[in-house]
Amino acid sequence: MAIATYFHPKSLSAEQYDNAVKELEAADAAQPAGRIHHSCFGPDTDLMVYEVWESQQAFEDYGTVLMPILQKAGIDPGMPDVMPIHNLIG
Repeated sequence: MAIATYFHPKSLSAEQYDNAVKELEAADAAQPAGRIHHSCFGPDTDLMVYEVWESQQAFEDYGTVLMPILQKAGIDPGMPDVMPIHNLIG
């Protein structure tokens, strides 16, 4: 079952986000298996992230790669809201 994840960290700047993306690209982890959609939005000093995953397991598997990179970038993602997808229109 597909899931949606919504992250609204206490603090996420555009610079932190961009640095994390560069680290993910360098680790060949910017396009993880099972992720259908990724968007980052909001003001440059208070960004949020929304993703759609094929399954809870795919999301959790990516966490093992993602979390060390976020820590290195100084990002505390907090606890995401995780919700089942009722309908997804491409």
